[in-house]
Amino acid sequence: MYRLNLIVITLWVGALWMTGLSAYVLFDTLRDKQLAGSLAGRLFTIVSYIGMASALYLLIQRLMDYGTSALKQSFFWAVLVMLLLVLAGHFGIQPLLAQLKADAMPADVMHSVFASRFKNWHGVASVAYLAECLLGFVLVLKAR
Repeated sequence: MYRLNLIVITLWVGALWMTGLSAYVLFDTLRDKQLAGSLAGRLFTIVSYIGMASALYLLIQRLMDYGTSALKQSFFWAVLVMLLLVLAGHFGIQPLLAQLKADAMPADVMHSVFASRFKNWHGVASVAYLAECLLGFVLVLKAR
């Protein structure tokens, strides 16, 4: 099981960091920022599903291996917080951003009355994603 845990951690944390870097490259390279946002959003959705599945597996595996003493481990809490961040982002913040984009149609949300709210919520999403990425380092360092 140890090797499978390492594979799951590698997949999840690697996907987190690669998706963040890919989003940066998309926005830096493409002239059409709506297309860049659409592609980045799709990548973030995929990495959210990877995160949900990985977190559930790792939490269940940790509880099976250590019982209730898993609750005393930083690894367990890092996975749990990462899962909560994934859920908040995927089911809370992302739908809100999508609604703001839809409300702005046919204009680009950044050129609408919703631009300020969109920027604020996008900032919240970015900070949450960065926290999730940094907690990924805890998983890598605490995996055993």
